[in-house]
Amino acid sequence: MRKRLLSILLFSSFTAFAQDATWLADARKVATIVPPKLLQVLTDEIAKGGPESAIEVCKERAPQMAKAASEQTGWGMRRVSLLNRNPKAVPDGWERAALEDFDRRAAAGESPATLEKGEIVADGDRKEFRYMKALPVQQICLACHGPVDKLKPEVTSKLQTLYPADKGTGYAIGQIRGAMTVRKAL
Repeated sequence: MRKRLLSILLFSSFTAFAQDATWLADARKVATIVPPKLLQVLTDEIAKGGPESAIEVCKERAPQMAKAASEQTGWGMRRVSLLNRNPKAVPDGWERAALEDFDRRAAAGESPATLEKGEIVADGDRKEFRYMKALPVQQICLACHGPVDKLKPEVTSKLQTLYPADKGTGYAIGQIRGAMTVRKAL
C-alpha cells in the first residue's frame, strides 16, 4: 500500500512538472511574438519620420499587436513597466513582484535578456499560468526612453502631449524597460 501511494505521488508530481514545462514552453513562444514585430515597425517608422513619429506608433500599434496575438493564441498579453509611460501598462501585484525581482537579478549581474518568470497562480478557485519576459533597453529605445536631457525637443514635446504623466525616460542600454506578460486560465 505504501509503495503504491508513493508511486501515485511520484507520478502525480511528474505529471504536474511535465504540464508546467508545457505551459512554460508555450508561454515563452507567445511572449516572443510581438517584440520583434514591434521593433521592426518602430525601426521603419523612425526611418520615415524620426523618433517622434514612432511614439504614436508605439502607443497605437503595440496594443493592437498584443491584442491580435492574444486572439490568435488564446493567451492574454500586454506590456508592463515599473516606470510606465502608458497608464494602461501599470503592473498588477504579481507583475510588480516579478519586475522588482528582474531588477534585483540584473543588478546582481544576470543578463536582462534572460530574465523570465512563469508559474501557476491560484486566486481562490481560479488558476492561471502566468509568464513574464523582461524587455531590456536597446539602442533604438534610447531616442524616446533615454535620459531626458538627451531627447530631441520634438520627442519631448510629443511625449508631453501624449503622456503627460510619463515615467518612461532616463534609461540606459541593458536596463529593464519592462516586460511582456502573458497569462492563460487553466
